[in-house]
Amino acid sequence: MAVAVIFVLGIVNFALNRAVMASNHPLLRQMPPLLKTMNQRFSLLIEFLMLVAGMLLAAHGWAWGAIGYGLYSMMNGFSAWMILSGRV
Repeated sequence: MAVAVIFVLGIVNFALNRAVMASNHPLLRQMPPLLKTMNQRFSLLIEFLMLVAGMLLAAHGWAWGAIGYGLYSMMNGFSAWMILSGRV
């Protein structure tokens, strides 16, 4: 069950990442195009590695892996909300 919840949270995290990268935030506009492309790929790689680590830890019965990924998802959602709502 924890693996399924982490998987759904991972989908949400990828969607939030995509929404932030597609936003017209002033910080992203200041980045050179090459650096922006590299940053998008690197952030997706980190997102994927976090998802795999959380799922593996939960699959092996380590509850702190699921709790950690849940906290990571909450922080990710909060920061994406701040960026997309223009509060930052």
